Amino acid sequence: MAKKKTVYICQSCGYKSPTWSGKCPECGSWGTLIEEVISKPAGKASVSWIETSSEKPTPITEISEIEKERYISGIEEFDRVAGGGIVKGSVSLLSGEPGIGKSTFLLQLSEKLSKHGKVLYVSAEESPQQISMRARRLEISSPEILVLANNNLEEIKNFIEKEKPAFLIVDSIQTVYLPHIESAAGSVSQVREGTAFVTNLSKAKGITTFIVGHVNKEGTIAGPKVLEHIVDAVYQFEGDRGHNFRILKALKNRFGSTGEIAVFQMEEKGLKEVKNPSLFFLSERPVGKPGSVIYCSIEGTRPLLLEVQALVSRAVFSTPQRRAKGIDANRLSIIIAVLEKELGYPLRNFDVFVNIVGGVKIKEPAVDLPVALAIASSYLGKPVRRNIAVFGEIGLSGEIRSVRLEEMRIKEIEKNGFRPLFPALQRKNNKLKLLSEAVKTAIEEQQDGGSDRKPLNS
Repeated sequence: MAKKKTVYICQSCGYKSPTWSGKCPECGSWGTLIEEVISKPAGKASVSWIETSSEKPTPITEISEIEKERYISGIEEFDRVAGGGIVKGSVSLLSGEPGIGKSTFLLQLSEKLSKHGKVLYVSAEESPQQISMRARRLEISSPEILVLANNNLEEIKNFIEKEKPAFLIVDSIQTVYLPHIESAAGSVSQVREGTAFVTNLSKAKGITTFIVGHVNKEGTIAGPKVLEHIVDAVYQFEGDRGHNFRILKALKNRFGSTGEIAVFQMEEKGLKEVKNPSLFFLSERPVGKPGSVIYCSIEGTRPLLLEVQALVSRAVFSTPQRRAKGIDANRLSIIIAVLEKELGYPLRNFDVFVNIVGGVKIKEPAVDLPVALAIASSYLGKPVRRNIAVFGEIGLSGEIRSVRLEEMRIKEIEKNGFRPLFPALQRKNNKLKLLSEAVKTAIEEQQDGGSDRKPLNS
């Protein structure tokens, strides 16, 4: 009998320690070091990861390019995010919060892919009866979709060799396990080795595979970061379960661009594609209200119009609140400091709340100007011009800097019946644009009707 050894493994980053501690020395997470048993049974090797070719080194100029065969699923938005279709034999990781629609989406995708071959849907969380109930609600009845309720990867492998499916769906990787690893299902060892096991099996047999992964409380994929390196593509569902929209984002794609998004609307019969997300996100925008600004974002290679809202109110406590949803809170603090310095707004005496409508998370600096105008509009009690959309980075001196893909943003703005704050010709020349000029043009001298609200400093 093999000698057992226990180590403490961080469930966030995979760091191993011989002793327990409250804080992981590698990633700094608290309470994530869990004791796991490490043993290697006699006569059985651990799971090997993807094997590389043993051929001799080849000059890069002599390597011929291989055209990857792609499956067109018929879900146009997903095919675009995937880079033009799903690559045959690829392994994709789909993550998202519980109840956000991962299983629903994969069932709908299974029906589309069943036209190209047999689909094996492995569920370790639900019974076949539960999956069948959902399939009937979604009006899915393809006989090429096989449902297997099993969480033992060794047994699942036997079914795969027997049925020879073209597509494999594992729901989820945190609930399946390898028998020769003594750690519980969902542990770092099981998740890491299980993902490698499924990936090796898929690559060896040419099976196109989708793996469902859970997310932790921070919204990132649960388990060690190495999972994202094993698979070919990582997709994440985002959105508020209280609303009926879902955003599918490509975090990694070896066969296409990253950052691409697709917007779906959750309906009774499943997820429905939203062809024009810009109109979808602006459909409930209030008219003539201060604190609302239209912003043109770039998600991957796709321009998208979003609404930025801000609320400025007098602080109740001595320390004013700064709350941001959809943007970095540190960036909000910088924008508030620039508004105080350059425009003289005494925001140190006011609470400031900023929200990107729709639950979209923005990381690009082009959101600076829309946020600043939304805050200024709420503070002054005057609405921003109804027919404009803005974008731009703000420097610490109050200057407005250019951002990437400006021409693409302008085309999207004009296509939806708006116009950019500064005309395209003014964006191209070297004339310096200031935040004070933007506020004056968009708010203080706006000709589309004012507001009965008084400025907060009146």
